[in-house]
Amino acid sequence: MDRRAPGSAHPAVRAGPGTGRLVNRTARHAVRALSLAAALGLWQLLTAQDVNLWLRFEQFPTVTEVARAFGERVGGATYWQDLTDSVTRIVTGFLLAAVAGVAVGTAVARSRVAEDVIGPLLEVLRPIPAIALVPVAILLFPSNEQGIVFITFTAAFFPVTVSTRHAVRALAPVWEEAVRTMGGGRGRVLWSVVLPGALPGVLGGLSVGIGVSWICVISAEMISGEYGVGYRTWQDYTVVDYPGVFVGMVTIGVLGWLTSTAVEVAGRRVTRWLPRGTGRTTARATRPGREPADRPATAATATATATNTATATGERHP
Repeated sequence: MDRRAPGSAHPAVRAGPGTGRLVNRTARHAVRALSLAAALGLWQLLTAQDVNLWLRFEQFPTVTEVARAFGERVGGATYWQDLTDSVTRIVTGFLLAAVAGVAVGTAVARSRVAEDVIGPLLEVLRPIPAIALVPVAILLFPSNEQGIVFITFTAAFFPVTVSTRHAVRALAPVWEEAVRTMGGGRGRVLWSVVLPGALPGVLGGLSVGIGVSWICVISAEMISGEYGVGYRTWQDYTVVDYPGVFVGMVTIGVLGWLTSTAVEVAGRRVTRWLPRGTGRTTARATRPGREPADRPATAATATATATNTATATGERHP
């Protein structure tokens, strides 16, 4: 005899946690798309109606005019040549700045000699805007291409250096002491403790640096460039081609967004061991006294490891 209540012949299927995350992600993407569409709609309304209420929109091109100009540019070879030149300059200068900034920031944070020799020079040069170095680049380098790469390098170098310096100095000393107690040398400490521990701060500097690099490379192209998105945007302005100017602005914004996203995605991949804060309690709690297998040892774990090692080698602690 079936004792189930009427209507319960088919048990309810509960949605898993993955379904909720998918719905939440879809809703967030929808909100972002709607905000962008609303901004474009407001732009089209203000420019199509020639609104002149303190802010004058009668000279602004409409969204449809910019879209038409964008389609014409994309169909030509000049647009892609300018885009390639700008991206090449950004990638070259940014990669050089990332390597040099991490090296200099680490040295200044861990060496008193480096701090005394390099530190004052950094503090004097850091407040100078990179775009103000355009005359210096013109005097130093034989070609405008090298000068623009130098400007891009300078723009990203200081944010990366400062972020690395602060991140290295903020590391807990107990981590380094634990590695040294277990026989690790300076190289081991650097590669196993300092650089991994400072990586989140370094990535923050890289995110800031890539944005500043785009600002400066576009400005440098406008002043002394021969090709590039910035150069083409300025040329459009000189011939009063306002739809072309906005095509350049949109291109710059999209390129900046793509490169910033690339840096962020790369940072997430190399810091998978970091706990991700989601603003809510995790469903699976960690057992007391145990560290998750995919999470690095904390300061307490490092201290316990060092103590056990010292005990095994015969050392006594009070």
